[in-house]
Amino acid sequence: MRALKFKDNRLFYLDQAQLPLKEIWRECKSLEVGFDAIKKLKVRGAPLIGVFAAYCVCIHLHNLSQEKTKFLKEIKHCLKYLKFCRPTAVNLSWALSRLEKIIYANQKQSLSEIKKEILNEAKKIHREDIYLCNKMADYGVELISKGDRILTHCNAGFLATSGEGTALAVIFKAKKVYQNIKVYMGETRPLLQGARLTAWEMLKKKIPAVLICDNMAAHFMQQGCIDKIFVGADRIAANGDAANKIGTYSLAVLAKYHKIPFYIVAPFSTFDLGLSTGKLIPIEQRDPEEVSRVMNTLQIAHHRVKSANPAFDVTPNKLITAIVSDKGIILPPFKKNIAKVIKE
Repeated sequence: MRALKFKDNRLFYLDQAQLPLKEIWRECKSLEVGFDAIKKLKVRGAPLIGVFAAYCVCIHLHNLSQEKTKFLKEIKHCLKYLKFCRPTAVNLSWALSRLEKIIYANQKQSLSEIKKEILNEAKKIHREDIYLCNKMADYGVELISKGDRILTHCNAGFLATSGEGTALAVIFKAKKVYQNIKVYMGETRPLLQGARLTAWEMLKKKIPAVLICDNMAAHFMQQGCIDKIFVGADRIAANGDAANKIGTYSLAVLAKYHKIPFYIVAPFSTFDLGLSTGKLIPIEQRDPEEVSRVMNTLQIAHHRVKSANPAFDVTPNKLITAIVSDKGIILPPFKKNIAKVIKE
């Protein structure tokens, strides 16, 4: 089960805007198509858009100048163009920065060699993402017990990565160990990634799951129906503050009140150590019509009503029980322990 395929120098993606009603694979034939796919959430999930963007660059190579000086100028413009497609998910700029370093390191090589090295790096990023998903699952499953009822938010499974996922990879692994775990999924307004995507993944994996409206989470916690919360992240600051899909912060506050463990699951590529706190994380502001219309079809508010649509919020580190990364489980104090992991 994968959301992206790169074969014979051709890039294909599962159009997530069409899920769960239609499973449509599309080919990305140009940089512009790739930009549009990321911007319109046809391809989404912090790790996946990093991999996808790297391959988009590879697809675009044959459209660039065959004169090396001009090629180097054009490829830098291409990287800059993609970097600002979605500002919050740091994996996007992280992956493109890796390509930029490869280009710089090989700029004295022939044009064909530079192109070869760019493609090799994109494939390496892809392989690494699959590996990191497995590592996070191995570490995270240690936090789950038999019979756990787990709440998750948005989508952090195989639709969001090249592998099994981040937070959901932990749940998928737990299902293999314990047959009786149960999952609660928040719908994740306004674009319903929980209802459309996570619920679809749970069906594919045959895991017992219950879909709830976002505003039902407190009720189910109060009724003692939730044992643990696992979510992904799009960017984590050096002190452990974590940006994730809007609504995550609300769950963390509720979890603290109800004394429920709250776990963030993300690869180390999602850590932005250049930011001291989450207050510095840029928050993507999306089209307000995503709020006033349901899936761009049904108008649910008067057309003169103003809407706000921040795509992410930031959960302060004091509300996080632990961060599960590919390097292990990181416990508070996060600033100290994240720095310690870097040195190891």
